[in-house]
Amino acid sequence: MSQFRLTIILRAALVCLGLLATQPTFAADLELNTPGVITVSTEGTFPPFSMRDKNGDLVGIEISLWKEIAKRLGLKYEPVIIKWESTLVGLKAGQFDVMGTTMDVTEERQKQILYSDAWLQSGGIVMVQKNSPIKTADQIKGKTVGALVASTYIEAAKKYGAGDVKSYKSEPEAYQDLVNGNVDGVITDQVAGAWAIKTSNLPLRIAEGYVSTVQKGWGFQKNRPNLVHAVDKALADMIADGTYDGILTGLIGISPKPEKPIRSNF
Repeated sequence: MSQFRLTIILRAALVCLGLLATQPTFAADLELNTPGVITVSTEGTFPPFSMRDKNGDLVGIEISLWKEIAKRLGLKYEPVIIKWESTLVGLKAGQFDVMGTTMDVTEERQKQILYSDAWLQSGGIVMVQKNSPIKTADQIKGKTVGALVASTYIEAAKKYGAGDVKSYKSEPEAYQDLVNGNVDGVITDQVAGAWAIKTSNLPLRIAEGYVSTVQKGWGFQKNRPNLVHAVDKALADMIADGTYDGILTGLIGISPKPEKPIRSNF
């Protein structure tokens, strides 16, 4: 009898005995770098998704969700700080188990990695100064626009006819350049943009409309389907029992879960 068939039989037996309630997953099956520990990439400088509180501890949407997922899987959660533009390279090199850094699900990326079910739906918006003549997102044609380096917003700016597109290593850097008048607008995620304006009291506003709508997922190496299945199950349970809504509304005042999430690309 193969090891795989034996594992399936043992699982079925445990389910019948009700033992899986105290052991939510089999650590050996999760394809983790270190058994019992799930390492998850995060940037630490992208509020409200990942940031530091006054004590220097990591907090934010990503952190809260992953702590809960790890708890439900019976694993120790260990964040790995990495720059956004290095995340895909780090994932492929096996520097961590999960790409927890907020990243849009795209067809091109789906060719390179496995994604979880999409866990958040948002959209690209244009932030401008309060007195800017730009009223709607489609009015950036011919304007100087900023966006995060390696993000899909670079192409979105070009698609809408921006005259010049500047890239930034961090969102705060882009916002400050906008406040200083060095760019006419900054394209960013609506959740991140609204959070920045609310918490930093920036003299900015969000132009009406979107340049894009997206769903965001967590990334995994192609050879870790069991881990993706386990994370998808934990996420679905969190949404069903209201834990997801509680975390998101508590942090940003809204619950942006996708109505029709993009499913894992197995």
